[in-house]
This record gives sequence, C-alpha cells and structure tokens, in this order.
Amino acid sequence: MEPSHLYQQIVESIRDDILSGAIKPGEALPSMRKMTEKWNCTTGTILRAYQELAHQGLIISHVGKGTKVVDSLPQQSRSPLHKAILFNRTEAFLLETITAGYPPDEIEQSLRAALDRWKAFSNAPEERPAQALRFIGSHDPSLAMIAAQYHQANPELTLQLSFSGSLGGLIALAEKKADLAGCHLWDETTDTYNESFVRKLLPGQKVALLTLAHRRVGLIFEAGNPLGLGRLEDLAKPGIRFINRQQGSGTRVWLDAQLHRMRIDTSNIAGYQDEKMTHSEVARAVSKGQAEVGLGVETAALSFGLGFQLLATERYDLIIPADKWELDAVQALRNWLAAPQAKTEIDNLGGYDTKETGTVRWVF
Repeated sequence: MEPSHLYQQIVESIRDDILSGAIKPGEALPSMRKMTEKWNCTTGTILRAYQELAHQGLIISHVGKGTKVVDSLPQQSRSPLHKAILFNRTEAFLLETITAGYPPDEIEQSLRAALDRWKAFSNAPEERPAQALRFIGSHDPSLAMIAAQYHQANPELTLQLSFSGSLGGLIALAEKKADLAGCHLWDETTDTYNESFVRKLLPGQKVALLTLAHRRVGLIFEAGNPLGLGRLEDLAKPGIRFINRQQGSGTRVWLDAQLHRMRIDTSNIAGYQDEKMTHSEVARAVSKGQAEVGLGVETAALSFGLGFQLLATERYDLIIPADKWELDAVQALRNWLAAPQAKTEIDNLGGYDTKETGTVRWVF
C-alpha cells in the first residue's frame, strides 16, 4: 500500500511545472506507465493525481489520445500558491510569538484565527486503514524510503506522509490530526532542537522524541560551484537568485535566526520571498536554473547532482505523544529505525549521521 498523500505530492510537482512553464500549454503529460515508474507507485495513484489536476482545470484527458495540459490556464490556477503564502505567514507569526514566550491566553485569539486558516487550507480528511500512521510535519528526503521499507517489513501497516513544516506538524498533533510529526526546530536561546517547542505547543503532555537522524544542511548550487558560493553572506551578492523554504519550516527558522544575528537584511537577497515546501523542490529549482542557490539538506543536492556547502548539522526527530507510543504500528516503526538495516538504508542516501537513529528522549 502506498502513502495516501503521495498523489498530492505528484499533483504539486506537475502543477509547479505547469505554472512555471516547464510544461507548456497543450503539451502531453507522460504516459501512465512512465509515471508509475518515476514515482514507484500504482496506476491508481497516478490516475487520482491526474483527476485532481483536471478538477483544478490544468489538464484534460481524451480516450485514446492521452492527457495534456490545457491550452489556456484558468486564472484561479494560481490560487493554491497564494493560499500557501498566506498560510506560511500565519505560521511565522505563531512561531515568533511562541518563541518570544507569550503565555497561551495572550495568543489564544491569534492562534484560533491561524488555526481556522489552517483548517480552510487543509484538504478534507481521508479515510485510512486501521493500521495506518498519520505523519504530518517537516519534509525529509528519507521519509519516502522509510515509509516503503516500513510497509515492506510490516505489510499490514502503512505510514501516510503529509508535509507541512515542523510547526505545522506540532499543531497537527495538538489538534489530534496526526499520530506523529517530523520536527527540527532550533531554539536559539538554548541551542537545542525540538524540546522547547514541544513543551510550548503540547504543554503538560508526555511526548517521545524518536530520532530519525542528524542531517547536513547547507547551500545548494550548481555542480562545481562556478559562482564560488559558500557563506550566507553570499546570498546578498548582486546577480544571485535565492530559493527559500517556507516560513514555519525548521530550515527557515534556522536561516532567519542566522541572518538576524549576522545583520543581513533579507530585502537585499533576491528571491528571499520565493518559497518551496520541500528540500527536493529547492534542489529541483536550482537544477532547472530558476535560482543560483538554495538552502537545504545535502541529500536533496546529491539527488539532483548539485554542489553543496555544509553550514550546520541538525537533529530531526519524530514527535510521538505518549498515548500513541504503545500502538503496535508505532513500536514497529521504532523497531525498524533501531535496526542496523535502517541506518544503512539512510546512510546510503548521503548527508546523514545515523549514530543516534532510533534513540528515544522523553519530554514531560
């Protein structure tokens, strides 16, 4: 069984290509067979993605003639992108107020308004098998592999993936919309990852932090680094276009804090407002020449044959409330991550340190 949200990732990838002009109006999309090979999924998943794109008015299918992009894109086709920008700005406000230490009663009104926007932006909940784990949180390139390997080792179980950023994952846990979240939020005050944010967003709860890995994060650029990029200061150089992660993501939190500390004005960075939801999308944009440099994990750079300059190593944890911890599906995931095979599989992707993979810390 495939993660139920895989079709959404396919939709986002094709929509991005259409709206950016990488796939032209009237151009035919790849065949079902080629798409199933590319995404390692069933024809049903591709069909569902194509149906969603057709519903958005972006593609059209004809029996015997395949599927192609419509000749004239509807004006409303860009509305999902506008909603994402609004949504990410709301997350940035939440992160700023929580980090600043405001008590819950002072931010409740803003939190409720932000959560209402979140609910409006989110897709309607889907039915899921009894043995499915709902993951919502920060993107990591290893998660698709982990979900597939996890299911292969436990055919009756599945890990459903939905990427919304670290803060979004913690909010989903607070709203009981997820069973576990992926998080790598850096606390500048303590120079630690995740624990302080878990305490603030899940107050009074006992929560497990299951370490997936430590990740190498840095600048992603053209192979060979012809522009000589290697420091955050280089982002403000003339002629350099940057591609950013969305506000509320752990990567963006770290970047904003570093630039503030270095007194680098983000208005001097071309493309700072151009945002992507995943590390893979950042690397993909650089590989297409849409930007000279982005910030992301080394694994994404390696996947696209790009250059990479290390800037930091961060901890990525799976956040699991105590009332979910004893679920058979959770324990199966924990056991898989703790096995030597899991470390080998993650190491093979490149860009990870797996010495603490599978270890558990508790926040009370």
